[in-house]
Amino acid sequence: MALLLTAAATSFRLPSVPCRTHSKPLPSPFPSRRLFVNTSPLSSSRTIPVHSNRCVVVSSTSNDLNFPLISPDDNWATWTALFATGAFGLWSEKTKIGRMISAALVGILLGLAASNIGIIPHEAKAYSVVMEYLLPLTIPLMLFRADMRDVIKSTGNLFLAFLIGSGLNVQSGARTREILYSLNNVIATTVGTLVAFMIVPMRSLGQDSWKIASALMASYIGGAINYVAVSDALAVSPSVIAAGVAADNVICAIYFMVLFALGSKLPAETSTASKDTVNSVNSGSGDKSGLLHTATALAVSFAICKCATHIVQMFKIQGGSLPAITAIVVILATLLPKQIGYLAPAGDAVAAISIQVFFAVLGASGSIWNVMRVAPSIFIFAFIQVTVHLVVILGLGKLLNLDLKVLLLASNANIGGPTTASGMATAKGWDSLVLPGILVGIFGISIATYVAYFFGIFVLKRV
Repeated sequence: MALLLTAAATSFRLPSVPCRTHSKPLPSPFPSRRLFVNTSPLSSSRTIPVHSNRCVVVSSTSNDLNFPLISPDDNWATWTALFATGAFGLWSEKTKIGRMISAALVGILLGLAASNIGIIPHEAKAYSVVMEYLLPLTIPLMLFRADMRDVIKSTGNLFLAFLIGSGLNVQSGARTREILYSLNNVIATTVGTLVAFMIVPMRSLGQDSWKIASALMASYIGGAINYVAVSDALAVSPSVIAAGVAADNVICAIYFMVLFALGSKLPAETSTASKDTVNSVNSGSGDKSGLLHTATALAVSFAICKCATHIVQMFKIQGGSLPAITAIVVILATLLPKQIGYLAPAGDAVAAISIQVFFAVLGASGSIWNVMRVAPSIFIFAFIQVTVHLVVILGLGKLLNLDLKVLLLASNANIGGPTTASGMATAKGWDSLVLPGILVGIFGISIATYVAYFFGIFVLKRV
């Protein structure tokens, strides 16, 4: 199935600008906030494609050996590496260290290490397949229990924490009492952007300095689609856009490690019924009902993705696939809670594997060497930006007595978007927060472009 998806993914890739050295283009920024730039530090010269008449060529030293060892075009080897990384992450939770840092963090670390020492590439067709097909397919599998009548009861505090993270004024209620929160100061990502810009103004970039700061702000409130939108609206230079993408990949990989480390001692939610059903799915008793449930769950998930993408294409909604997929599965789970919920245990089992592959890709896409050589000022700026964000959201969250796992997940939704937030909730066993994580992430995508654009025009440009 992976190879079929790989072949199909070619129709989604943007055309590359002709250049002396050919490279693969940036894939669509949706459904995940991640963008990829082919800039392996150990290979020969690479081209960063951009939407312009120009292209940026990043050269590196040649070696007797060809790096990465696994070619980006070697689909079998790439998929083997990704699933092996995911399997190792799941196995690691049987060890003391693995249980402490989680399988997801192990996958990110292993993917980051493997790509930066030249074993696997920073960009490959398989990565695009994961982001464009496998990840959207995973969303319904994770949300078969998403009965909105139950979810509404648990969304309030997470939504509040997200708004703290993005820097908006909010009034929100708790389950047991009405509490009005008035956040009069600009906070979290907005504060982080301002502080980082004052410390690292990136003057060497000229007028692009405040523009790329605004684009990264949009990315850390919403996602990659907001980064692209703000960059386009402010006419950021193509080379600076590519450098920002490279820095963002590494920053996000590191940041997710920090979030998982902070949440390492937080327990998973117990769900006895789910575990029993998953065990029956994986048992070798000869009962094939588990296989039927798994096959049905996959078929339903594929059908939901097809319907959602068809609707998005019909109405020409840019970046609307993930919200459409989420909306359809939530409607079905709410209207048919017993029928759709019955598929949830099988969906959880498949989603656990695909999420691990996603985290492996997340780590593999970060090129530390290239970021430090090509875009050190942008990297330092983004590092300060997300550090201040984390300090502010944890500090204000503590004052408002919000749970740490809610704060961490809200921060993930800010920095990573809906897919990484739901992935973290799934990996940590916080099942009741999977859908809320997606919803607040989608909310961030809907507002990030406007917030960051106007903040850049009226604030950063005048600093």
